[in-house]
Amino acid sequence: MSSPDVSPCEDLAERYQALLEVAQAISAQRDLDQLFRDLAHRLPRVVQVNFVDLSLHDPVKKMMRLHTIQANVPADLVGGHEVAIKDCPAGLVWENQQPLLVPNLSEERRWPWVIGQMREDGTESFCFVPLTTARGRLGAMGFLSLQKEAYNDRDIEFLQQVAQQVAVAVENALAFQQIAELKDRLAKEKLYLEEELRIEHGFEDIIGDSEALKQVLKEVEVVAPTDSTVLIQGETGTGKELIARAIHRLSGRSERTFVKLNCAAIPTGLLESELFGHERGAFTGAISQKAGRFELADKGTIFLDEVGEIPLELQSKLLRVLQEQEFERLGSTKTIRVNVRLIAATNRDLKSLVEDRQFRSDLYYRLNVFPITLPPLRERQEDIPILVRYFTQHYAIRMKKNIQTVPTKTLEVLSRYDWPGNIRELENLVERSVILTQGTDLQVPISELQADSRPVLISATTLEEAEREQIMRALQEAKWVVGGPAGAAARLGVKRTTLQSKMQKLGISRPPA
Repeated sequence: MSSPDVSPCEDLAERYQALLEVAQAISAQRDLDQLFRDLAHRLPRVVQVNFVDLSLHDPVKKMMRLHTIQANVPADLVGGHEVAIKDCPAGLVWENQQPLLVPNLSEERRWPWVIGQMREDGTESFCFVPLTTARGRLGAMGFLSLQKEAYNDRDIEFLQQVAQQVAVAVENALAFQQIAELKDRLAKEKLYLEEELRIEHGFEDIIGDSEALKQVLKEVEVVAPTDSTVLIQGETGTGKELIARAIHRLSGRSERTFVKLNCAAIPTGLLESELFGHERGAFTGAISQKAGRFELADKGTIFLDEVGEIPLELQSKLLRVLQEQEFERLGSTKTIRVNVRLIAATNRDLKSLVEDRQFRSDLYYRLNVFPITLPPLRERQEDIPILVRYFTQHYAIRMKKNIQTVPTKTLEVLSRYDWPGNIRELENLVERSVILTQGTDLQVPISELQADSRPVLISATTLEEAEREQIMRALQEAKWVVGGPAGAAARLGVKRTTLQSKMQKLGISRPPA
């Protein structure tokens, strides 16, 4: 507002400086609340204003939504009232696209409810100007004063210029909000579509859209219809069993049995019996006849996980089954013939084991007919947000929690993490996060993740030393608790008995307190 001691030129210069500041504020803000706080702070320097009003037209409800903020007072927008177009001065300005000046509220008889609200705040005069861009009419902007006849024609001309700048900001903010809502909806639709595609192609358990994963799934589709042996290689936790099941579902054996066995989870002395069965009295404790996994998988598929853990003395018998499709139960001379497809998996380098004479070369070549190597999660980072949302939805439904969103910053942090435990580690973290979450946004213990993100030691010179270091690290993190959901065995993805066996083999024991 002008002062008697300020020349018209100085007043004009100050107003255009304020207009420039308004433009700068607009360019720096996408948030309408903060934008109007900035305006309510800057405008009183050049025009008489105690309240700034923003009224936006709702084309769906055909109403005006009114928001008001007090000038020069740090406060949030007040109101959000929906008023019929004909019941408020902003509605008239929106319809006519002409500024409206009311110099004395005590003489105004139109819009009784809105005028009554203004009078309660002490408003004595106001003017409204249109909020309009080249694309359409958005609403109106009002300037309210505690003084009568606070505005003149020069003020209205200046405020119209302010409103033109604000209209562009409002339009951009609304567009940004619509884009954000659309992206969220498209993301949900994409998840539904991915779900349908996975079901259609037999990959309903396999989540992801990265090129590395797509290449693996192409290989699965190629080899699945054949009866060839498949060797699935990859780090622990990359989903080797899921790939094996997908091969089985897409094969001609899909209606038959899928039998799995983790060779590392069975004590060496019992592994032969598990694979090939035994007769009554074959060994101490064999009180009845038992069919082995190969018998159970007849005309179906057998999946041997951690095949690199099979001892040398059993490898020749396994090779015979693969070549001749026949074997004898432990303690029997009767030959049993089967029709079985074998899928093997390992996280170890079988070729190196062959060179070290820890694995038979002929068995390795028989297993390595069609190798599939699964990429670690750090090589398919674009799949991490999809996996996080999938596991979040899965565990939220199981725990009956209403978790609707995963914060963008959380997804960014999770996508940058190396995930030494791969998908299994990610799933465990999401499950723990769902347990911890109280609201609708997933709450991930990021600090815990960052604490665990130290580089993995790679100074070990042998596989045994590397395995020992990994077990020691898991035990220390679990405070030497072996079993249970938070124990070292769960962290390593193995059974408690398997871990205890390995600890005994490697001479690992809990240090004295």
